Amino acid sequence: MTKVKICGLKEVQHVQAAVQAGADAIGFVFAPSKRLVSIEQARELAKYVPEGVLKIGVFVNPTSEELQAAVNEVPLDYVQYHGEETPDFIREQGYPAIKALSVHCAEDVQKAACYDVDYYLFDAPGMDYKGGSGHTFDWTLLKAAGIPHEKLILAGGLKVENIEEALSLVSPSMVDVSSGVETEGVKDIAKIVAFLQLVKKERVT
Repeated sequence: MTKVKICGLKEVQHVQAAVQAGADAIGFVFAPSKRLVSIEQARELAKYVPEGVLKIGVFVNPTSEELQAAVNEVPLDYVQYHGEETPDFIREQGYPAIKALSVHCAEDVQKAACYDVDYYLFDAPGMDYKGGSGHTFDWTLLKAAGIPHEKLILAGGLKVENIEEALSLVSPSMVDVSSGVETEGVKDIAKIVAFLQLVKKERVT
């Protein structure tokens, strides 16, 4: 059963819409991005995330102090590392972890083996920021690498128009969408609902 993470949420109405439509995880971005939120903003938004829906914080090269503050104060269920964090750094933090890897080629996928984390998130290379580019990458690289499906999160350019193909080809544990449920850079409730409905449909067919 493929889970869905709606990432980069900044408004209560969008958190509520995602939760009501069946999102399994909500992503808060604490790294430089047009979707950046403060710990205080995320803590307020988290009040609308019920038990059973994961709260995931996205970070790029954070300090231990930044992580501790966000994890404890929001609070967060998972830390998503989206920078050049080393395997040792992630291990030392001790939080449930997701390591994001930007995929240019097969070697990028193979880097996952260096990290002892709960999930590997494979994303298209970022443009202005790490991730969130709205572009896809060659999904067949994941199939060839033999990444365990139960630890695989697929991101990068996912939207209603291509999610069925992505699910069929990659069979990820979770899909992560941000720009694909936006209109002119703002989360679009209709797109959030449509995306979730399509993945939910795929679960039972």
